[in-house]
Amino acid sequence: MSGISESRASAMKVAKWLVEKGNPDQAVTLLAAWAAAGPNDSEGQQLLAEALRVDPSSRVAQMAFERMEGMQGDHGDLTAAITEFGAERLAQLEGEMKRPVFRRAQMGFNNNIKFQDKVFHVQTEDSGLDQPHIITHLFADGGRVIKSNKRSYQDHTTRADVTEYVRSLMKAQHMEMVLALREGKFDEVIAGRAVGGMDLLTEPPNVEAIRKLASKKQARASAAPAAQSKSAAPVQVPVPSKPPVPASDAGECYFKLHVMRSLTGGPERYEPRGADAILGREGSVSLDGEKFAHPREALIKFVKGRLWLHDLEDGNGVFLRIRTPVELELGDEFVVGDQLVRIEKNPLPDDGPDPDPTYFYSSPKWPSSFRVVQILEGGAGGACVVARGNTLQIGSAIGDLVFPDDPLVGAQHCLVEEQAGSVVLTDLGSRTGVFVRIRGEQEIAHGDEILVGRTRLVVDLSPSKKAG
Repeated sequence: MSGISESRASAMKVAKWLVEKGNPDQAVTLLAAWAAAGPNDSEGQQLLAEALRVDPSSRVAQMAFERMEGMQGDHGDLTAAITEFGAERLAQLEGEMKRPVFRRAQMGFNNNIKFQDKVFHVQTEDSGLDQPHIITHLFADGGRVIKSNKRSYQDHTTRADVTEYVRSLMKAQHMEMVLALREGKFDEVIAGRAVGGMDLLTEPPNVEAIRKLASKKQARASAAPAAQSKSAAPVQVPVPSKPPVPASDAGECYFKLHVMRSLTGGPERYEPRGADAILGREGSVSLDGEKFAHPREALIKFVKGRLWLHDLEDGNGVFLRIRTPVELELGDEFVVGDQLVRIEKNPLPDDGPDPDPTYFYSSPKWPSSFRVVQILEGGAGGACVVARGNTLQIGSAIGDLVFPDDPLVGAQHCLVEEQAGSVVLTDLGSRTGVFVRIRGEQEIAHGDEILVGRTRLVVDLSPSKKAG
């Protein structure tokens, strides 16, 4: 019996891989075959439940159910499936799944993108090592090709990490097309006044507009701050003519923090002395009365002309206002208005058979890439909304997650969407901005806005004026 158990475990893994590759029909047939090929026990029932979850209308899965329950009927297709997906074929598929270097094309990316009240589709495909190039298509109107980009990776096929290299190239090229759409580069083509065509590109994909902030892995972001986007409008402070230079005097003021919002009073700005400053109720940047601030929430450090913000992990977090779209990870938190929310992975489906076993059917499930959960005071979960497909919008009047009673949330405040396997957060031009929690160390620039609790501070790196 251990042999059938191991084969069924392999069949489940291979089926999930086939679904990810875009072959759900083959996955259902494989699951049904191995469900019916052994005893009608919990393992077989789990395989059949997974087959019905992927395709509730599958005829071969229904045949497997009938055979497992001892019902008579024409099960010819099921018998053929059991023959086709025997142990030899299963081992072959498992070998392809585990293959570290590919010859055939890698699985591509497909995303629907909302833009200007329309839905566009971006598709990125790899042609494999035999024809080493990547093509990205932008579709509109249910199938009209707006633009195509093509890149060759012929010069990189001998790399030891070619699989990872091509995967990252596909992701970047996919995001590049999405950014170009949002920046309006294809507006004339969409309107029918220009022809998109295909571009043969030789330069690496330009995705600098999507910023990666310090994550839970505590990796530093790019030292160069991203350029100001049109969608974000942080409070402006005077632009410094040159970066401040550390002085020998330990009392030198290297940076200032202007208070743009405080519910507890306090100074209009902070001018800490020295290169280091603790931000919190007990620090030199003291936020007295801010109930959501830890005594030592964050460290701000001036090093060689650059300013760094370091989360001290014990508190409720320090948040940075985004200037451009930002790539997030599952578990990351951000603030919209006065609402704290978190990106989470959708839970695994629990619609398998119960111990009896009893099968049940339900309404078709909306495909979803992630969910957003509101975090209430004290840490409890509040509202929870799953993405419709790969997109979720937050606002006070329009969106999937709506906060109508928060005056700081715009009508259409921000957009969270899965692009090429990554979750990207975009400010939709809101008045009050979107703040992402920093984990680890993050460089901050002149004009950046920091949020601790409900207190907002703007970074000022203007040279200090000395008396006399």
